[in-house]
Amino acid sequence: EYGDTVSVLYCVDRESIMGKGARSKVRTAKMGKKFKVTTERTEVDPKLLDKYRVTRQADKKRELFLKLKEQNKDAKRVRRDARRAERKNNKDLAPAKLIPKTKERLRRSDITVVDDAKDAEILGDENDDEFASFFKGMNKTKILITTGEKPCFRTKAFVKEALWLFPNSVYRPRKDYGLKEITQFCINRGYTDLIVVTDRLKEPYNLIISHLPHGPTSTFRISNFLSNKQLDNTAKRTEHYPELIFKNFDTRLGRRIGRQLESLFPRMRDYEGRAVATFHNQRDYIFMRVHRYIFDGTEAVRIQEMGPRFTLRLLTLQSGTFDTRFGEFEWYRKKEHDDDKLEWYM
Repeated sequence: EYGDTVSVLYCVDRESIMGKGARSKVRTAKMGKKFKVTTERTEVDPKLLDKYRVTRQADKKRELFLKLKEQNKDAKRVRRDARRAERKNNKDLAPAKLIPKTKERLRRSDITVVDDAKDAEILGDENDDEFASFFKGMNKTKILITTGEKPCFRTKAFVKEALWLFPNSVYRPRKDYGLKEITQFCINRGYTDLIVVTDRLKEPYNLIISHLPHGPTSTFRISNFLSNKQLDNTAKRTEHYPELIFKNFDTRLGRRIGRQLESLFPRMRDYEGRAVATFHNQRDYIFMRVHRYIFDGTEAVRIQEMGPRFTLRLLTLQSGTFDTRFGEFEWYRKKEHDDDKLEWYM
């Protein structure tokens, strides 16, 4: 009886001091979560899968989905532990590790993929294309960059980054001139390339690159643009010409696009600046990054990003200079091209 009275008085006194609903300072030790495999199955329950397929009520379907997800996770763990145990017990007699089924490994075969870069036919075509004079050292790059009639702030920021990225480039405002007039202006004054940046929804949207005077002209979609100021811990910029890395431009179309992008940079490289510009093609998306590599010793090296950073996707490749009405297209992206997730063209 006295014990119950003391307990009630203690609770009343604690609430009067600390407030109603206050918790005691005495904390119980938290039990750590221990993972426990809920099943020894190597596959999900087929009855549960059939039930999930026929269920239409949203809450029940969500609950069944979570159960299936948990079963699939447990089944994967069981299979993985079984393979590890087999390799540990059998050692050299154990089966080899499975090759991951990535999209790159499952890519559909393409007859335009260039297996041998020194093939006589490939070299003959490239020695006679529009970029041959540049690669032979006969022409120096001279680029004019312009925009739409009323560029937004982000487009101006992209142009500013492009002026630093592409040496020997100048900017001229678009005003009310058409692209054909601008193209003829560039040809008359000896420019080797014309770059046009257009915007949509206050973001840079399209990038048109026209090699002068005979083309070709390519149009890209711009996405994920970040300027130097938007990146954290960037390296200090210099005026040195960057080294170039082009990766996964494997098809005839990819090699042509790679040669066009390479012709935007001077043939000379300033290795003293330790700057490198990378164009990495993955599933027809071209990821562009600029880094500076830093030597911490005779064997250790690291990189630091300089910016800008953006992604390009090829929309069209047109023979000759810009002409949407009578121009001849070498390649253009169709809606059907995006249906097959295992087929790429660059």
